[in-house]
Amino acid sequence: MEIKVNAYAKINLMLDIICKRTDGYHDLFMIMQSIGLYDTITVTETKTKKITITCNIDDIPLDEKNIAYKAAAAFFDATKIKNKGINIDIIKRIPHAAGLAGGSADGAGVLVALNQLLSAGLSDDELCKIGVKIGADVPFCIKGGTLLAQGIGDVLNKVKPLRKCHILIAKPDYGVNTGSAYSQFDNFGKTHTPDKLGMLYAMQSRDLNEICSKMENVFEQFIEVPNKVEIKEIMRNNGALGVCMSGSGPTVFGIFDDKEKANKAANELKDLAKDIAVTMPVSKGCKIC
Repeated sequence: MEIKVNAYAKINLMLDIICKRTDGYHDLFMIMQSIGLYDTITVTETKTKKITITCNIDDIPLDEKNIAYKAAAAFFDATKIKNKGINIDIIKRIPHAAGLAGGSADGAGVLVALNQLLSAGLSDDELCKIGVKIGADVPFCIKGGTLLAQGIGDVLNKVKPLRKCHILIAKPDYGVNTGSAYSQFDNFGKTHTPDKLGMLYAMQSRDLNEICSKMENVFEQFIEVPNKVEIKEIMRNNGALGVCMSGSGPTVFGIFDDKEKANKAANELKDLAKDIAVTMPVSKGCKIC
């Protein structure tokens, strides 16, 4: 028997780092949005008593270093269900190391798939308690939609959903190490604090123009991304209502109210970005196929 799950990427409409905690983590304020770009996770029973991983691309670890493996191991540990053997097949479409929570989405997809496959009957909140142990973005990737994430990303509250729009993502051929990004915050701090209250008002009014005017990511204050300025300029010149970097980068996204404008910008970005996609907001983090 097998279960197939589409696990969706996310963008950060706002990301503020509040402070470093005594446990080494950071308290955050994030408005997070699931988008229609997804990996497909297929979990199949194998009777090998092992966790194995297959993937359609080469630069993903296929052992316990993979967050999908960690998710499966954490699930069996938490539920005390005996692992009779599973294979996790990952079809990756979410760019790797992009600030789009691709790894966390895979981990979330594994937890949702195992819960269904093994009839564990866990609620989303119970899955989130397992997920946060393997990655701070995993709880959001389980629930998805449009959420305010606080704490280390594990305290989730609903805000009104983003209106229909078109989201252009562009990832330069460049990677950002999340740990190093946080270290730069620890060393240098931030020069400007985003308007969190203003963003919450905009989200609750569902005013797309106002939301786009409030978008901000503090990582942009100390993370240098090649071509970022040029990418943003092309998006704006083609009618983006707002542009911002997602997560610790390097992916830049623009929000458009017209698909043709987004597609035109995407075409002009081909020489500046390795991974480009035009997508839309979605209301779930994971969907069983």
